Amino acid sequence: MLDWTDRHYRYFLRQISRHTFLYTEMVTTGAIIHGERARFLDFSDCEHPVALQLGGSEPSDLAQCAKLAEQWGYDEVNINVGCPSERVQSGAFGACLMEEPQLVADCVKAMRDAVSIDVTVKHRIGINEVEHYEYLRDFVGTVAEAGCTTFIAHARNAILKGLSPKENREIPPLKYHYVHRLKQDFPQLEIILNGGLADWDSVDAQLQHVDGVMIGRMAYHDPYQFAAVDARYYGDTRAVPSRAEVARALMPYIAERMASGRTLPKHIVRHVLGLYQGRPGARNWRRLLSDSKLLQGAGPEIIETALAEVEHGLMASQGA
Repeated sequence: MLDWTDRHYRYFLRQISRHTFLYTEMVTTGAIIHGERARFLDFSDCEHPVALQLGGSEPSDLAQCAKLAEQWGYDEVNINVGCPSERVQSGAFGACLMEEPQLVADCVKAMRDAVSIDVTVKHRIGINEVEHYEYLRDFVGTVAEAGCTTFIAHARNAILKGLSPKENREIPPLKYHYVHRLKQDFPQLEIILNGGLADWDSVDAQLQHVDGVMIGRMAYHDPYQFAAVDARYYGDTRAVPSRAEVARALMPYIAERMASGRTLPKHIVRHVLGLYQGRPGARNWRRLLSDSKLLQGAGPEIIETALAEVEHGLMASQGA
C-alpha cells in the first residue's frame, strides 16, 4: 500500500469504521533513521488501533525503528516480507527476504527485545517458481521460533523478476488453502489471510479457516464498504455515518492540516475519490476532486462543492 495508506487516508477510513485495524504504508528504516521522523511517524489519535509497517533487513535498524514506533504510540510494528517491488529488492528487503528466514527471525528477535508492543510479519506464500507448501511452513516455523506469534500471509507467490507490483497482486494464483493449512499446522499462532477479498461473504468464508483477514484494494477503491464492518464483526450498534457525513468529517481535518502549512487539500482528497463508488453522482465527485485547477487554492469548502456535484448527479440520474 505504498503511497496509499498514508495518515490522510487512515484518518478518512477511520471516519467510516471505528474498529478496523489500520496499517501504515511501508516505511523504510533508512527513511526513519536518517530522515524527518515526524513526517513518517506522526498520526492522528483517532487512528488507533494502528500499526507501523517497516521495510528493512538490518536487525539493529529495525529494533531502533520499532522502539521509535512504540514511543510514538503505535499499537503494533510489522515487518514487510511481502513487497515484490524491484526498488524494494534493491534495498535487500521485502519479499526477497523469504529466501532468508533466519535473517527475518533475527530481525524479529531484535525488534521484540526492543519493545513491548506486538511485532508481526507480513509475507507471501512463496517466491518465484517455488510452489510447494513446505517452503511456507518452514519459513513461518523458523520466524515463529524467534517469538513472532502473528503472521499475515498474502496468499500468492511473489515473482521477483518480470512482474510489476500491480501484476504481482493479480497474476500469481491465489492459494488460500496454503494459508488454511498454515493455521492447521500452527494452531497456536494468529494467522491472517490477505489477497483477493472483495466482499464480506468471501471474508466470512475465510474466517472459518483463519483468525483474521487483511484487505487492501477494496479498502482503497471502495472504502464505504467498511461501513458494514463495525456492526458485522465488532458488535458496534451505533449509527453508521452516511457518505456525506464521512466527507464533511474531513473538513476540519483539512483545515487543521492546511494550518500546519504542509498539507494541501489535494494531498487529502485524492484518497476519497472512491467514496461514492457505484453510486449516482460518483463521476461528478471524482471529476471535481481530481481537477487540479479547482483544487489549486481551495480549502475545506471543496468538500461541500463536491457534495453539491454528487446531488446534481443524483438528480440527473433520477430525471433520466
